[in-house]
Amino acid sequence: PDIIAVGIILRIFEGGIMSSIHFGTDGWRGVIAEDYTFDNVRRCTQGFASYMQQTGKTGQWIVVGHDKRFHSENFALAVAEVLAGNGFHVHLTDGACPTPVIAYSIVHLKAAGAINITASHNPSTDNGFKVRDENGGAISPEGLKLIENLIPETVADVKRMSAAQALTDGWIVKFDPAPAYITHLQDLIDLQPLRDAGLHIVVDAMWGNGAGWFTRLLDGGKTRITEIHNTRNPIFPEMKRPEPIQPNIDVGLKTTVELGADVLLITDGDADRVGLGDENGIFINQLQVYALLAYYLLEIRGERGPIVKTLSTTSMLEKLAKIYNVPVYETGVGFKFVAPLMLETNAMIGGEESGGYAFRGNVPERDGILAGLYILDMMVKLNKTPSELLALLFSKVGAHYYDRIDRTFHGNRQEHIDRILAAKPETIGGIKVLGLDTTDGFKFCLEDGGWLLIRFSGTEPILRVYCETTHQDRVQDILQDGLKITGLS
Repeated sequence: PDIIAVGIILRIFEGGIMSSIHFGTDGWRGVIAEDYTFDNVRRCTQGFASYMQQTGKTGQWIVVGHDKRFHSENFALAVAEVLAGNGFHVHLTDGACPTPVIAYSIVHLKAAGAINITASHNPSTDNGFKVRDENGGAISPEGLKLIENLIPETVADVKRMSAAQALTDGWIVKFDPAPAYITHLQDLIDLQPLRDAGLHIVVDAMWGNGAGWFTRLLDGGKTRITEIHNTRNPIFPEMKRPEPIQPNIDVGLKTTVELGADVLLITDGDADRVGLGDENGIFINQLQVYALLAYYLLEIRGERGPIVKTLSTTSMLEKLAKIYNVPVYETGVGFKFVAPLMLETNAMIGGEESGGYAFRGNVPERDGILAGLYILDMMVKLNKTPSELLALLFSKVGAHYYDRIDRTFHGNRQEHIDRILAAKPETIGGIKVLGLDTTDGFKFCLEDGGWLLIRFSGTEPILRVYCETTHQDRVQDILQDGLKITGLS
């Protein structure tokens, strides 16, 4: 690792070629020292600064934070220098900080937006650049496109103020975002019953920003927290990437069983997503978690309001919505679609297939910490284990099964698109196809109420094949048919 790190440092400081920067579903991500260089981060920040100036926010405060990836704190400081050079004041977090905490800080500090240096769940080779608006939510697709268009072609067109000068003159101010966020959480949920419940909770922080948070929030009672992967290690040992799905979480599932713990909570690299393992070491997938959270809000807390979902998440939400007489709005994949619609509709909850969920009363941003607390509160309020909660959900809406396969693709993307459109299958996994939705990717709607979705990642050269069905024995057949349709089987 030391040799690799030295090589990366040398390549970063070489500057690299000025490359085109494109925003995906959640900002810009790239390979460190290839396209993700200090100069390209500065160019990207200049585009954001110009966008903020064009939208009338010149001279306002911007929050800047970062994760625990390689050099993230230094990339964040480079961002702050460019913002200061463009006449913006900067609230710079005093260390690695969960994305939802950064998002809440925008609202608490009445800032105009934020830049967050994180690649979330991407592999260790990558880093990223997330942007947020004054509401703490993702910037709209139109705003992202404008930022892209304002990114200068060369670093020579970037304005900068040295960090030393900016800190001395007060353009950059470091701050601790934790206290205000914790106070805010206590307005959303009573933590004392969770502290007193006597649960044994395993928390897998995936070497990321979620480390220490559940321990800090729930300390002082009978409940015990055992944390794993809770130090900084940018190569992410024991997992392929800090994404809360299998096989990345297998160590956490095994630890839960070995310790006889009640539940496993997993936060991804920047803690905006949550994963869940039951008391038996079985993964409760992210579609099931979304339905559980919606059920919790509707049934346990008695809330009512719209549900916002991406087309890649569970149809159990429509079934719950029918039972409780609330509307469901479906969007394309990405919180750049979810966040604006949540604000527009005053949605009760919004979420996506990746394990990110946002809640009314909080900022319109995924929050893995709050989602984890809500799961714990559901366990305590109903006095049920995670496996019993899932059984309760299925008793309401029927059993639903999900899986996903990611495949790297090479060559022309359009060739794969043409192949998918030409397929026109009558059945997938032995289930009749009712129609094709091309809102975002290619979603084949199936007769059992399930679906197969094929779409390209917005940040990586990966083709994703997802499915949900009421037939547990058909899941792999559906996915394999999906791979055949793409030509990647």
